[in-house]
Amino acid sequence: MTMTMNKTLPILDVRNVSKSFTLHNIDGRTVTALEDASFVVHPGEHVSLAGSSGAGKSTLLRLIYRTYSITAGSVSFRLANDEWVDIAQLSDAEVIALRGREIGYVSQFLHAQPRRSVIDLVARAGVSRGMSTADAHEQAGHSLARLGISRTLWDVHTSVLSGGEKQRVNIAAGLISPPRLLLLDEPVSALDPENRERAIEVIADLSDQGVAVLAVFHDLDAISRLASRIILMSRGNVVIDGPVDQVLPQLTPGDVQP
Repeated sequence: MTMTMNKTLPILDVRNVSKSFTLHNIDGRTVTALEDASFVVHPGEHVSLAGSSGAGKSTLLRLIYRTYSITAGSVSFRLANDEWVDIAQLSDAEVIALRGREIGYVSQFLHAQPRRSVIDLVARAGVSRGMSTADAHEQAGHSLARLGISRTLWDVHTSVLSGGEKQRVNIAAGLISPPRLLLLDEPVSALDPENRERAIEVIADLSDQGVAVLAVFHDLDAISRLASRIILMSRGNVVIDGPVDQVLPQLTPGDVQP
């Protein structure tokens, strides 16, 4: 189902965001991971973060998801009712509620209870976004099949899956009844060519559903096929922000390093 929303307004407004870490086990020194980063993301837009290792890409995603706290600045998110909230200022309970239906996060790693089955994990993600249990299980099966997860694996525990299978299950859970903003951190890094193609096709469909995507990919091909805009980062700073056809020719393999 296509989302109905005001696409003329941003859904995410990152303003002058900085993040520093104190290394307590190394003489207490402070390391700056992000410095004065600013940009917006609109509904249906796919923005890819590029930059060499240590540029701050994954840190930025974790700040938006509120896995990390913000040192300075604001991360404003526009709710479905057009009300703006600053994610940095929300209570933990409010953040959990926001993650349930509004913001999703897919990394290269699957974090799940050891004895939870594959289809149950994916279905629970749908339920958390407002689907009925029956609809969530039906949609979970569709998502798993589309990503090439054999039906024989749907009822097994996630702990017995291979790395590539876990990554595809993670994608299925992130994309079922997709949230309005989806954060992707290396979602296809462990996949073989055939399954990588499946995953890219599924991710590509998100724009038509009005989902805003902010993603980190470690290959230029995925960026060229999925992104509508690229933000190039260096040492925690946004150095270029522009359309993919203008920025992609300036990138090198070093700009998509893990």
